[in-house]
Amino acid sequence: MPTVDVILEQSDLTLEDLVDRSGLPYKRVEAIVFGRWTPSPGERRRVADALGVEIADVIWGHMMDPRNVRYRQMGLKRDFRRGAGGREEEG
Repeated sequence: MPTVDVILEQSDLTLEDLVDRSGLPYKRVEAIVFGRWTPSPGERRRVADALGVEIADVIWGHMMDPRNVRYRQMGLKRDFRRGAGGREEEG
């Protein structure tokens, strides 16, 4: 089953087209397409209808590793190789 971004990429639609067809705000559609937002049942229906697919034929939800969200937004602030006491963890 494909994700929304894959379906959009395989269609002739742009993100703006999906916004227009679904009637959802741009930021919400963008977050759904890039897997940063799990849409409500109503949002799923609107996006699926806009893409011309069935809700059951789409993988919905977060597709991004949550640890990467913080890193992409603010950069890596912690050295994860070190334990809480500042010592190198054994592994």
